Parts: sequence; C-alpha cells; structure tokens
Amino acid sequence: MKTTMKAVQVLAKGEPMRLVEVPIPQPEEGQVLIRVEACGICHGDSKVIEGWASEYPRIPGHEVVGTIEKLGKNISKWEVGQRVGIGWHGGHGHTTALSIDGGYAEYMVAYEDGLILIPEGITSEEAAPLLCAGETVFSALHNSRARMGDLIAVSGVGGLGHLAVQYARKAGFRVAAISRGEEKKELVMRLGAHLYINSDNEDIVQALQAQGGAKVILATAPSAKAISPLIGGLDRDGELIVAAVSDEPLGWSAMDFLKGPNAVKGTFTDINEMEAAVRFSMLTDVRPIIEIFPLERAKEAYEKMMAAKTHFRAVLKINA
Repeated sequence: MKTTMKAVQVLAKGEPMRLVEVPIPQPEEGQVLIRVEACGICHGDSKVIEGWASEYPRIPGHEVVGTIEKLGKNISKWEVGQRVGIGWHGGHGHTTALSIDGGYAEYMVAYEDGLILIPEGITSEEAAPLLCAGETVFSALHNSRARMGDLIAVSGVGGLGHLAVQYARKAGFRVAAISRGEEKKELVMRLGAHLYINSDNEDIVQALQAQGGAKVILATAPSAKAISPLIGGLDRDGELIVAAVSDEPLGWSAMDFLKGPNAVKGTFTDINEMEAAVRFSMLTDVRPIIEIFPLERAKEAYEKMMAAKTHFRAVLKINA
C-alpha cells in the first residue's frame, strides 16, 4: 500500500516552492483524508511564501477538489467516495494552507466542517477556482445593493473579473467591463458584458456616468491606480466592492464621499456561500477559463499566475 505522496512545500518564509516526497497524512478525529484531483492556483498562495503560515514547511493551495478516501473518528456528515471541495476556510477555525496543509499534493486531510459537496456535472478542474475566486465575486454580487436591471461594472478582467462578468450577466444585471487595451474586449463581450471600457483611452468615470452611474463597481484589479478613480463612477447610493489584493493606499479624501450616500467595502470568501456559488455556476453554465498544469509544474504555474500571464486561472491536475 502506498505510504508516501508527492507534494509541493514552502520550507520556510521567503523560500521558493519545492517538489518533495512526504508521508501521506492520516485523518484524526473530525477529519477526512482527501485524494486531491485538482487545486487552483491563487494570488493568495503568495501569503505562504511571505510568511503568513503558522509553521513551516507548509503545503500551499486553498482551492481544492478531491474524493474522500478515508474517514477519521466521529465523522457524521461525509462518506468515503464523495467528491468534496475546500477553500480558505479549513474548518475548526483553521485556514487552509496557512494553519493546515493545502492541496498542492496528492493527498490532504481536512476537517469535515470545512468541506462542501461537489455535485456531478462539473469537472474537478473547473470546480476548483470557484472555491475562492468564483465564490469571492459571486458573494460580492449576491450580497450587494444591486437589483436585476442595475448597472454592474467589473474593473479588471482577470481570474476574478472574467467570472464576475459571467455571474453578473446571468443574474440579470447590465454589465460594464473595464480593462486596459482592446485585447480582452471580444472575449468579455462573449462572456456577457454589454459595454466595454478601455481605460487606456477612455475616462472611466465619464463612461460610467454616461450610463447613469453604476449601482455596484466590483474592483478585481490589484492596483491602487486602477481602484482609486472608480468611486467617481458610482450612481447615487452606489457601492464600490474591493475584491483585489493590494497593499497600496487608495488615496481618497472626504470629498470623494460627499457626492451621495455611497459605500466602499471589501469582500472575502465565505464558506456559507461556496455551495451557492457552485450551484449557481452549474445552473447558469458559468465556468472559469483555466490553464491546466501537472503537480510537478506547480512552481512554474504559480510564477506565471503572479506575473499575470495565466489565461485566466491556473489549475493543478492531480491524481487524474
């Protein structure tokens, strides 16, 4: 019987990812052993390298889909053979890939309260990005002020933005997509955008206000330069939701908030929304555009993602 597995570890803060052979973990009480089938590569994986993990070495990966292979003690919700997914929320107060090992591996253990069921009708590779990227923008729109027919603007057409455009269109919103250049215009129009704004040669605020202003602007581009001007494109009582990961100051003043009762808020993954995001994706045929890599090329895939050269989400295919 196999006792070791291939995995990708970060050995210490600041160290690069390394492919290693380690013992297959065994589930403890309240845990299951998952045979990993796919794991998405996300910008959040950089936090492991930056030193956010509780201890090292640590296995990254928090967009994980796989099949339950073994149950620990006192498991009441799950059975061997079920296909499940796990995101940032690792269960029992843990954060996947930060306080417990993640899915850049052939196997991982997970707490049962951190899992959701992945139904038939979607591949593991397609489902994986929905557990962080998809759920983040889905819940942002689902819990926003917008109602069907309102104008939604999606700033940034990347891993999150291309999913946000699809969700917004399928939910019945008017959709404006904002990006640099003309390269992505044809694609986002196919994905459901009604309007494309090229920020290289158009004034974003004027373009949105010409449409009456956006009820919600979802900022997915991780750049203060891209986020800062968006507040001016809101309709009265509009909402700017920041889903991008950026440490840069945004540079707003009080005057930016005196044009109406507008709001700015952030959004993050919520395990209570994960199943809804997957279910909505299947009902409306929303799918991420993915680029697939084997586990052995995880470091290459991660570096490509960090350089914004992935089209649009990188996914590790494991135990195919």
